[in-house]
Amino acid sequence: MRYKDYYQLLGISRTAAPDEIKRAYRRLARKYHPDVSKEPNAEERFKEVQEAYEVLKDPKKREAYNQLGVNWKTGQDFRPPPGWENRFDFGGAPFGNHGFSASGGFSDFFESLFGFQRGPGGFHSQPQGRRAGPGPQRGQDEHAKIRITLEEAYQGTERSLRIQGEMASTSGQSTGNQLKVKIPSGVTQGQRIRLAGQGRSNFAHGAKGDIYLEVEFLPHPLFRLEGKDVYLDLPITPWEAALGATLNVPTLGNRVDVKIPAGSQSGRKLRLKNRGLGKAHAGDQYIVLKIVTPEADSDAARACYERMAREMPFDPRAHMG
Repeated sequence: MRYKDYYQLLGISRTAAPDEIKRAYRRLARKYHPDVSKEPNAEERFKEVQEAYEVLKDPKKREAYNQLGVNWKTGQDFRPPPGWENRFDFGGAPFGNHGFSASGGFSDFFESLFGFQRGPGGFHSQPQGRRAGPGPQRGQDEHAKIRITLEEAYQGTERSLRIQGEMASTSGQSTGNQLKVKIPSGVTQGQRIRLAGQGRSNFAHGAKGDIYLEVEFLPHPLFRLEGKDVYLDLPITPWEAALGATLNVPTLGNRVDVKIPAGSQSGRKLRLKNRGLGKAHAGDQYIVLKIVTPEADSDAARACYERMAREMPFDPRAHMG
C-alpha cells in the first residue's frame, strides 16, 4: 500500500477551504480528463485527482486522513479479505475501471474511513446488516459509486454490473452473476440507487443485504453543474452581441436554437427552462455569454478596427470619471 499525499496531488495546503479544494479538483480534472488531455499518463493522473477529491471533500474522511499523519505507514501491511476487491467488475474488467469504483478501495485507506476494525489476526470488515442475535441474520449491505456523464443522468442509461462469488437473483434482471442496473433519467449527484437483495450473504441461510450505488458525475468538457442547474459558457463574436443572432447551442438532451438579444454583453445569462437535471422540479440550463474579440493579425483586420474606432467612438470607462 503506497502513501499518497492528497493535498500535494491537488496542489493545495492542508488548511485549504472546501471551495479551494473544489476549484483545484475542477482545474486538474479538466487538465487530465482522458477524453481531452494530451498530458502523459493523463488517465492515471485523472484517477489520482478523483481519489484525492473523494476524501478531502468529505469532512469526516478528511478528518480521518489528517489524523493518521505520520502513522500512515503502520497500515502498509494491511490486505483486504480474499476476493473483496474483486467482488465487482464491469464488463469483465476490475470493478472501478469503467464507471464504477468501490467506496472502500484499498489503495490507501484505513480503519475509521472504510468500515474496517482491527481484531485478532488483522482487519475484519464491519457488517452493516443487523446485529447478531438468535436466528438467521441478514447479510451486510455493500456501498459503491457509479460514475456517469451528465448526458446519461439527463436521459437515463443502463449498466451491466458483474457480481462475483454470489449470484444475483432477487432484483433487477440477472443472467448468472451479470446484473443490469437501470439508472433513471433525472438522477442527481449523490443520489443512491438500491439493489435489493444483491449484497453479501452471512453464510447462515439469512437474507442477503442490499447494494447501494451512489451516483457521481464525471467532469464535462462543456457543462458545469450547480445543484440541478446546468451552465454553459457560450463564446460569441462582438457583432453577434451587438446586432443579435440566432445560434445553435448544445444542451444535455439535444441542440437547440437560441436567440441572442441585440446589445448583449459578456456575462449575460439566458435561461432554458427545464433543461437541467431532476424529474420533478427539474433544474434549468443557463447560457452565459462570453464575447470573444478577433485578433488584429493582418493589415485588413487592423484597418477595420481603426475604422471602427473613428466611426464608433465609445468609452466603456466613462462611468469611472
